[in-house]
Amino acid sequence: MRDLKNTGFNDRLSAQKDAKQALLARFKPKPTVQDPEFEKLAEKRAAEKEAVRQQHELAKAEVRREKAEKEAARLAAEMAAQEEVDAAKRAARKERKQLTKEEQKAARDARYAARKARQR
Repeated sequence: MRDLKNTGFNDRLSAQKDAKQALLARFKPKPTVQDPEFEKLAEKRAAEKEAVRQQHELAKAEVRREKAEKEAARLAAEMAAQEEVDAAKRAARKERKQLTKEEQKAARDARYAARKARQR
């Protein structure tokens, strides 16, 4: 077979090496050209994200405040109901004690009358 291109073995090896390097160079990352407005856009996006974050935080705080108010109202209602129950219990206890005092007085008077009756 004749050598049509008049290349030697070393020429073929160097051509192969150059082709391989060119193929690998295609896969290497290329330096990108940054948009001059990139930093301004990034700052704008960051500011928008922060504004949205603050709105969400305010909404959460409002929900927490409303929840706390409802809880406080519920606790106040429970306390009022408990006070009513306690007042009713106190009134019943006073009434029972009054009855027992009257019963004790009646029993004491009966004993006194019995003693007087025995002495006569």
